[in-house]
This record gives sequence, structure tokens and C-alpha cells, in this order.
Amino acid sequence: MSVASLPAVPGQSEAWRGAVLILLSAVAFSAAGFFTRLIDADAWTMLFWRGLFGGLFIAGYVYWRDGADAFMTLRRIGRLGLLAAACSAVATICFINALRQTTVADVLVINATAPFVAAAIAWAWTGERERRSTFVASSVALLGVVVMVVDAAGSGRWLGNLLAVVMTVLISAMMVVIRRQRAVCMLPAASLSAFLCALLAWPLAEPASVSGDDFGYLILFGTLQFGLGLLLLTLGTRLISATRSALIGALETPLAPALVWLAFGEVPSLMACIGGLIVLGAVVADLLVAKE
Repeated sequence: MSVASLPAVPGQSEAWRGAVLILLSAVAFSAAGFFTRLIDADAWTMLFWRGLFGGLFIAGYVYWRDGADAFMTLRRIGRLGLLAAACSAVATICFINALRQTTVADVLVINATAPFVAAAIAWAWTGERERRSTFVASSVALLGVVVMVVDAAGSGRWLGNLLAVVMTVLISAMMVVIRRQRAVCMLPAASLSAFLCALLAWPLAEPASVSGDDFGYLILFGTLQFGLGLLLLTLGTRLISATRSALIGALETPLAPALVWLAFGEVPSLMACIGGLIVLGAVVADLLVAKE
């Protein structure tokens, strides 16, 4: 039985599998900094190719899994699936522009509030309540992110911070939609969101300006980082709450500089290391409590 065909109401084993899928998605997403350092192209061109290859990757997986029924899988996502796709695509565009308008530190701190935003949306919309232990772990993870970026936080601009807030709300809403519609496979919505990212970036991109070597890196960027990460996130969020998905996804924050350090020798600061360990400890503690 494939991951996508798991029962709509998961037991403990399926919830644990969902947590592992979200963990793997965070590992995939953390490679963004690695690829952006390899590729010599502007942000909009990278967004275009990344979205195109990411969408093709997820669509290819759905077709490989469902064959002739892939079109029916697409039709089943309904209006909420289209809403999730739009939220994901617009959030990605907001993220890139937020990084241009304010500091990375401010964006990371705002994004670290995603578990609380997801919990609020889930409670207001579906009535789903989260365990107290997950809220505690989310608070500790937020503290870890603040420690990581304490030297640079607070120096951004209001427009960039506003875009980061919009991004956080939209990503949280996307997770809640996927969780609410867990009886429906939302992978086609994930594929549509990637294609929509490419479409939105196209007018400002220069796709033909990419060199041969960079084109190969862009294929990997779109498939292994964006496509695979989004695929795993979509599958995993069906099996655990949106709040826990956002909490485990916070591991992307310490993993990203760690990967750049290993690949390029860019040593993170002491505070970044301490904050990263706090985030890691919070997520591990939540996983262990949830397993009991």
C-alpha cells in the first residue's frame, strides 16, 4: 500500500509515518541555500525553472502511481484543493519578495510562528485542538529561531515583514486545508501550486539566459529540493495535524545553514548553532512525546 492510500483517520503508526515524511520534507527544503549558491541566475529565473520542474516531478509521481486514473485524482481535489494550491504559490512569491524587502532574520522569526497560526486556523475552521505538549515544543522552537537570528533581528522593513506574515498565514492555511481534506489526495494541488509559481515568475524571469551547467542544477533544484519537499509535505500533513507539520517543518531553519557549512565551509555563528540545537531538541521532544 502506498503512502498516499493510507487511511483517512490514521492510527499511531500512521501518525508516526506522517511525522517522518514531514521531517524528510524539511531536509529536502533545507537544500534551498545550497542550490542558490550553485546557480548563477536571478531569483525570478530560478523560481520559474524550480516551479516548472517541481510541478512536473509531482505530476509525474501522480501519473506513475495512478496511471489512467490520474485525471480523476486531479478532479477530486475540488475547490479546497485549488485554494491550497493558490495559498502555496502566493506564499512562495511572498517569501522571495520578503527576503528582498527585509532581513532573513526577520523572515525566519515570523515564519517560526507558523505552528501557532496553523493551530488558530485549524481550531477556528475545523475545531481540531492540539496537544499542550506540541504548543510547548512550538514555543521552544520559536525561542530557538530567535536565538539563531538574534544578532540580525529587528533591522528589517515593514513591507518585507508584512509579506513574511502573509506567507506564514498562507502556508499555515494550506496545511490546514490538506489536513481537513485528508480523505482526498492533494498531490495534484501541490503540482498545480508549483506550476502556478512558475507562471507568476515567468514575466520577470529570463529562462533562456541559463547556462548548461546551471540548467542541470535547476533540474535538481526543482525536483529534489522543491518537488520532493512539497510532495513529502503534502503526504505527511494528511497524517498529522497542521500544527505538528509546521513544528517539524521548522527543522528546515537549522538544517539549511548546516548544509551550506558542510558544502561550502560557511561556518555558522555560535548563536546560530545554539538556536539550531534548541529547535532540534524541541522537535525531537515532541516526536518522543507523541510516540508514547
